[in-house]
Amino acid sequence: MLFSNIDILDENLDYKKDMFVGVEGDTITYVGDAEPERPERFGERYDGAGKLLMSAFYNTHAHTPMTLLRGYAENQPLQQWLNDTVWPFEGKMDMERKHHYWGTMLSQAEMLRYGVVSYTDMYFATIDRANATLEAGMKANHTDGGTMCFVETDYDSLPVAAVNRELFANYQNAGGGRVKIDMCIHGEYTTPEGMVRRVAQEARAHDANIHLHLSETKAEHEECKQRHDGMTPAAWFEHCGVFDSPTTAAHCVWVEDSDIDIFKRRGVNVSLNPASNMKLASGFAPVQKMLDAGVNLSMGTDGMASNNTHNMLQSAYLLACSQKGNALDPTVIPAKDVLRMLTAGGAKAQGRDDCGVLAPGKKADLIVMDIDTPWMTPVYDMAVNLVYSANAADVVMTMCDGKVLYRDGEYLTIDIEKTKHEVKRCVGEILSSLAEESK
Repeated sequence: MLFSNIDILDENLDYKKDMFVGVEGDTITYVGDAEPERPERFGERYDGAGKLLMSAFYNTHAHTPMTLLRGYAENQPLQQWLNDTVWPFEGKMDMERKHHYWGTMLSQAEMLRYGVVSYTDMYFATIDRANATLEAGMKANHTDGGTMCFVETDYDSLPVAAVNRELFANYQNAGGGRVKIDMCIHGEYTTPEGMVRRVAQEARAHDANIHLHLSETKAEHEECKQRHDGMTPAAWFEHCGVFDSPTTAAHCVWVEDSDIDIFKRRGVNVSLNPASNMKLASGFAPVQKMLDAGVNLSMGTDGMASNNTHNMLQSAYLLACSQKGNALDPTVIPAKDVLRMLTAGGAKAQGRDDCGVLAPGKKADLIVMDIDTPWMTPVYDMAVNLVYSANAADVVMTMCDGKVLYRDGEYLTIDIEKTKHEVKRCVGEILSSLAEESK
């Protein structure tokens, strides 16, 4: 595809008008202000008038099947939310009834509509989720949460051991590298030390990334210090050998300066989840401190029971505004830094070094946005407009590895009507089972 006379955000997130961008196969091969030679080699010519072309978004913390819980678990603090509402619902989710598969497919449809091409996912029924990713044409780093065991347990005795063997054997780098398999540690408070060390060992053996929750709430952070002789979750995970592998740590709300030093020194990627943290009243992460330290930052949407939407531009807006308000400083968190979290920072966290920027030689993970709207007019700084004015519904095309997956209201790889129908069936079955149990 040749995008012609289209505005772009280049590899530095600088705004350039009336450009040409050529995609051949899965790769961007041309970026310039003049029409390339032999334009016919790119195939379809896309008229970019009134449009912006930029890198697509990378969601680095999600629990996709939890779309089934959208709006179900409300107005509760985290621990009550988990224990009394979320975990009982999840206990009724059935792989045989394809509950996880359809929840994942609905999440993917929502993400594509909002410009997300790749996500880092932590949940169960991972083979079903990986198959959904391959069918939808998206990218994902999948982890299986079966290592969450609360009491010391032999890893090899758990079903997750066999699941992970199959995942690494049959799904690692499947779909031309679109699917990656990571190892999962839910959190310090749900995973004993022996299991944490074994997960770290498995990650090293498979050269895999690790995905975990870290210091999401003040209680989690302080109780860890009580359990482990003053060690914070970050210090404890380092002590257990976790950070010997590339790691994405989700939330990081209550981290201390020493934790930020660990992140920088060990190359830990942080996934910020502002919407979830605000909705559950968990707090505000020290984002500017982590930026100043040079920590790679990305952004996630978390599960739909704690956020309700995979709209990453909404998360970007919330992050930028809340950080300025919490710091009482309007100069913190520049717009370009926020956009970098959505794009290059997310791709880096997923180990996708050939993605996340609009530049020749990079994978064609791209979105087209309609910028000929009242709310995007005028433009003094396009990065500022995108963070503070744009709507995710302004996305009119989402392309992953050069393949268009969503365009002008049409899903090209997902049967959206069937997906919505099946999700309603799944929710009905789960609620009926919960009601029967409560009698």
